Amino acid sequence: MKRRLLALLLVFSGTWPALATADSAKPNIVFIFADDWGWGDLSCHGHPYLKTPNIDRLASEGTDFQRFTVASGVCSPSRTAVMTGHFPARYHIDGHFAWVPQNEKRGMPDWLDPKAPTLPRMLQSAGYRTAHYGKWHLSNDMIVDSPTPDAYGYDEYGAFNCSGEQMPVHEDARHAIAFMEKSVTAKKPFFINLWMHEPHTPFHTVPKYEWRFRDMMSREDQIYASVISHADDRIGEVLAALDRLKLTDNTLVIFSSDNGPARAAKPTPLELQYDTATGAGWGIAASKGITAGRKGYKASLFEGGINVPFIARWPGRIAAGKIDSQSLISAVDLLPTFCELAGAPLPAGYEPDGVSQVSTLLGRAAPERAKPLFWRIDAAWPPRQEAPDHWARYVVVDSHWKLLVNTDGSHSELYDLQKDPLEKDDLSASQPEVATSLRRKLDDWRNTLPEQPSGDVFSSERTR
Repeated sequence: MKRRLLALLLVFSGTWPALATADSAKPNIVFIFADDWGWGDLSCHGHPYLKTPNIDRLASEGTDFQRFTVASGVCSPSRTAVMTGHFPARYHIDGHFAWVPQNEKRGMPDWLDPKAPTLPRMLQSAGYRTAHYGKWHLSNDMIVDSPTPDAYGYDEYGAFNCSGEQMPVHEDARHAIAFMEKSVTAKKPFFINLWMHEPHTPFHTVPKYEWRFRDMMSREDQIYASVISHADDRIGEVLAALDRLKLTDNTLVIFSSDNGPARAAKPTPLELQYDTATGAGWGIAASKGITAGRKGYKASLFEGGINVPFIARWPGRIAAGKIDSQSLISAVDLLPTFCELAGAPLPAGYEPDGVSQVSTLLGRAAPERAKPLFWRIDAAWPPRQEAPDHWARYVVVDSHWKLLVNTDGSHSELYDLQKDPLEKDDLSASQPEVATSLRRKLDDWRNTLPEQPSGDVFSSERTR
């Protein structure tokens, strides 16, 4: 009898805790998405004077995936891909959301359709509490009738570049930490988009951080270094909160950027500028971000515009201190990846453009990517003298091959990214069969795209 009771006690002692912690076993996810942060703008990537000890901590405790690319060279389409798992051209979002006349002139909607499939909504269905803090820019603060972030599946938000009240840019980490604390109390897993302002213009400097770099050779370098350092400190606050709440081991933290670094097209004096969403700060003359040799900058579809930092930490699951320079990961992969980790089923009829990268994150042998990647962006042809690497309107990447094509299809360039990640050697003449095959895939993809935006995506301002 005693043995039977002991056996029953062992069974229940093993079963009940497992049931009670079913939600807590799901990883929390904190996705830190910076704005215009170049691949070379990290001390762990060899920057000569920028200091990023907290992001460096993520790299030392996680894996640095160096072939990650975003889905556009500019903000709004890049963020659309993260939210939907789709190439932004499917929503006719090829540029940043501006005020209504400019959106209309470029054939764009005025906001991302709130009925589109979205990552936070899918995670909510799996029991997650969801929050967004920081930049939005899936509409614009000047479009007062645009949906606020909670229309897309967030339980809580504080944002700027959206309609309604604008959250001060430096309060993102404070809100994220409070949300984590409430989620712990509720005993629920959480997903947080922490979409930081830095280092986008205007540069909102704080004396404490300017003083850290008081010996900079130029005022512009001091400004840039100070805002990078301020952002890194706020990331450190989030990491410290995870430690304090004993959440570190069950939280996936990812740091990345929406596109490459901005640069003035010509010599520009350092001046203050005003942004309706974030206020006054220093202008683009202080944009000193670097790409570590990659061609092009923000708004380019060369690697300098789309190959950005991507550092992932999940202690005990993702290898620590590792550099992965081979795995091709895209922003459209984040939705299926996060959903697989969270146990969130994809909605019926939904087909992501991305693929789950769980095996890649965990360091397992993953099959070669089955789906090509595609880009479309507004681009001028012929190339402008001040922006020689910003001419490509369409791009396809398949395996290690990358084809860039101009607006009218009269010019293209082909690169082998495995051998030539800095895109120095155009192989279109020596590899015509590869170029032709990629051009055919690109044309087939273009034929799947809508001719114009659809859905509830237009402001009432258009009728005036």
